Amino acid sequence: MSNLKSQDLYGGAIKATIPEGWLDASDLRQIPDHQELFLSPTTLSNLIFEINERVSEETALSALQSASNKEVLETLGPNPGATPDTVDKAAALYHLNDLRDDDNDTLRIVAPPQQISLQKLPNARSYKGVAQMTSLTTRPGVAPSVGGAPAGSSADGGLSASVTLHYLLVRLEEQETDVLIFFNTPHKEFDERGDPRGLAKEGELANSVIDALIEKLEIADWGLFGG
Repeated sequence: MSNLKSQDLYGGAIKATIPEGWLDASDLRQIPDHQELFLSPTTLSNLIFEINERVSEETALSALQSASNKEVLETLGPNPGATPDTVDKAAALYHLNDLRDDDNDTLRIVAPPQQISLQKLPNARSYKGVAQMTSLTTRPGVAPSVGGAPAGSSADGGLSASVTLHYLLVRLEEQETDVLIFFNTPHKEFDERGDPRGLAKEGELANSVIDALIEKLEIADWGLFGG
C-alpha cells in the first residue's frame, strides 16, 4: 500500500492528501484552472480535484427525474422528496452523470452517496461514494476521460471499457461551490494481464485516499472562491 503525503492545491488555498510519489500532471501538460490532477507512476489511475459551480436544488432534482439510467434513479427512489439530504445526493449523481461522454456510456452505482463529516470542514455537507463508468462504444485511438483527464488507454490505442470512480463531494453553500475529488481506476490494464488482485489493491488505495481526505482536507484561503 502506498504511503500518503500532504499536498497543497490551488497555490496553497486547499490542503489535501495524495499518494506518495504520484506525479503532478501540470508538470507534463496544461490542466484547466479549476482542476488539480495527479497521476500514478505505476498504473493508469489518477486523482482529480475540481472546483465547480454548486448544483442547485432545481437542477439536481430535475436531472435526477429525467435521467435515463435506471440504476441512478433507483438510488433515491422513484419520487424523492426535496429534503437537504436528497438534494445533495441528487447533486452527487448529477456530477457523476456529467462525466459521461455520450449516451453509450453507462453509470453503475457501486456505493450510493453517503453523508460523512469532514474533520476540518464540519459545517460542509459532504458525501462519499463509488461508481463505475463503462463505455460501450469503441473509438480507436481515443481514451475515455473522467473529469477532463484520460481514464486510460492501451499500447494499441484501444479504449478502456470500465473505470471505477471513488469520489468525495464537498458542498459549500455560502461559496456557491461544489468541490469534487475523484480517484479514477481504469480496469483495462488489470483485465488484460488477468490481475484482479491488482485492481482490488487500487480500490484499497482509493479508499485510503478518500478516508485520509475526510480527516485532512482543509481550506486555508476562502478567498479562492471569490466574493
